[in-house]
Amino acid sequence: MAKLFVVPTPVGNLEDITLRAIRILKEVDLILAEDTRTTGFLLKHFGIQNKMVSHHKFNEHKTVEQLAMRILGGETIALVSDAGTPAISDPGFMLVRQCISQHIDVECLPGATAFVPALVVSGLPNDTFCFEGFLPQKKGRQSRLKELSAESRTIICYESPYRLVKTLAQFGEYFGNERQIAVSREISKIHEETVRGTIDEVLNHFKINKPKGEIVIIVEGLKEGKKEQLQKK
Repeated sequence: MAKLFVVPTPVGNLEDITLRAIRILKEVDLILAEDTRTTGFLLKHFGIQNKMVSHHKFNEHKTVEQLAMRILGGETIALVSDAGTPAISDPGFMLVRQCISQHIDVECLPGATAFVPALVVSGLPNDTFCFEGFLPQKKGRQSRLKELSAESRTIICYESPYRLVKTLAQFGEYFGNERQIAVSREISKIHEETVRGTIDEVLNHFKINKPKGEIVIIVEGLKEGKKEQLQKK
């Protein structure tokens, strides 16, 4: 039966793709790719010769109805992003929602996503956590940081290497410089690195060492005693 497959792709090392993902990408009628050049490299590496079209944040709102109709017409489609699981801080949600509204079967394969390994190697509590993705750039950023300053769960954020130092400085302002933090970059790649310490220590590290690559930030939640102090203020 025709359906939409959401297919995770490696965040770094190409060997991280699953055998099932390779099979699905070979068998579907069409592959939707965030960037056809990036996905084209992946497909070529695994000898996958399949039709591919662009599906990204700038065109997804215009194409989801048409794509859903194609699936209803009998086609099987795979959705991939440049790296990781589609719809997790990447395009995909709108198409999944449209398919569900049309009673189309949607199946998401298990696979790579950047924040899970970053959380595990952070050394911070991971029994409960909140995933923020990319924080608002401008509007709503300060209010969100203020809300997160009282969050007791471990906090996960994505960030660009170009904005990392500024973001860490803001974290120090809102969370306190002594809050524990871990910054992972280039996950599953040759130069993978995780820097741990207080916000102040990690900020100073990246002031000296210019950050490169994709960034995941893991922040310690507010401890119970400090949360009670905050509520009394």
